[in-house]
Amino acid sequence: MELSKYSFGATSSITTSLAIIVGMAGLQNPKVSILEALFILALADNVSDSLGIHIYQESKESHAKNGSHIYTFDNFFTRLVFTLVFALLVIALPIFYAVIFSIILGLMLLSALSYFIAVQHKVNPFRAIAEHVGITILAMTASYFLGGIIREVFKVL
Repeated sequence: MELSKYSFGATSSITTSLAIIVGMAGLQNPKVSILEALFILALADNVSDSLGIHIYQESKESHAKNGSHIYTFDNFFTRLVFTLVFALLVIALPIFYAVIFSIILGLMLLSALSYFIAVQHKVNPFRAIAEHVGITILAMTASYFLGGIIREVFKVL
């Protein structure tokens, strides 16, 4: 299986979805807010990234436009599926458990993807996993604190 067809969409969706879920979990009505953000992510941000990949592929392969359509579709579909999986967790579970299960699932999926890519490129898989999971944890942590700061600032106003 050619992981490059799915790796960008999966990584982007996992990292962004987890940052949204963690960053917005402290809201008064987090389920609705998180679902709104995830569905917007699944549509608007997904179209934006897919279009970016499409234009990048076209600029790189001026005479091979069919390749750009395949990467565009693969990215869109992969991001859509991953984002909707996180949305289903938020819908089906109480918010506390949805956050926990989303983090566990997201980090497991990212670890598996990192592992297979590292093995494919004959590099240390544990280093790749640590790097990718570490960056995702940084994004979640920053989103958590940013969400708290924004809630505090606008609570005063």
